[in-house]
Amino acid sequence: MDGQIFAAEIHADSEAGRIDWRSDYASHTYKTCDPPPEVATGVLHMLDQLGLPYGAFDFVVTPERQWQFLEVNPSGQYGFIEQATGLPITAAICDYLEGAGQ
Repeated sequence: MDGQIFAAEIHADSEAGRIDWRSDYASHTYKTCDPPPEVATGVLHMLDQLGLPYGAFDFVVTPERQWQFLEVNPSGQYGFIEQATGLPITAAICDYLEGAGQ
């Protein structure tokens, strides 16, 4: 959000959840993480190129810790991530809307 990155891992701990994470929400665990510097740079560059202050990015991280980009949603859901991890995403959006960083 506006140059800040809030990243979280979603671990689907069931066979169904590993096939489609949406199929077994009860098996999920969440934790915050730091994306590799090249991923963070790429995310910020993409937002800049698209002219977006916010984007919900989806990645799959392979067992070898390679981050594979799937998509960016300019109005993606984040509330469940904030609730599970405590990341201050809503506060950052409010600060942006109030012009706190300008």
